[in-house]
Amino acid sequence: MHIYSFEKLDTWQLARQFAKTTYLITKKYPDDEKFGLVSQIRRASISVASNIAEGVSRKTPKEQARFIQIAYSSLIEVLNQLIISNDIGFITEAELINLREPIEVLSNKLNALYNSQIKKAPID
Repeated sequence: MHIYSFEKLDTWQLARQFAKTTYLITKKYPDDEKFGLVSQIRRASISVASNIAEGVSRKTPKEQARFIQIAYSSLIEVLNQLIISNDIGFITEAELINLREPIEVLSNKLNALYNSQIKKAPID
């Protein structure tokens, strides 16, 4: 079986694990949030891993960096939604703190990946 380049990235593997974690944590949200915060959090967390994968497949470093930037934005969107989830009482402060740890690691890795790709891009 062929392993694609994005699958080898530590950043993508962490994003994939983070998406799984957000799916598991949102299972306990109220049923009436299924099409609200649950859907938003899940879509945004999947977007992080998806944009990393898509970005790696792009031809130019500039295009690759753009998708990493989108992945980062999705990650920050998830953080915002988790903070609101805590404000509303859907997750505890301890759960929020535990979820912030992988967000911090992922955001640092995404920034490093972005900077690496943007350095390779020709200056316009």
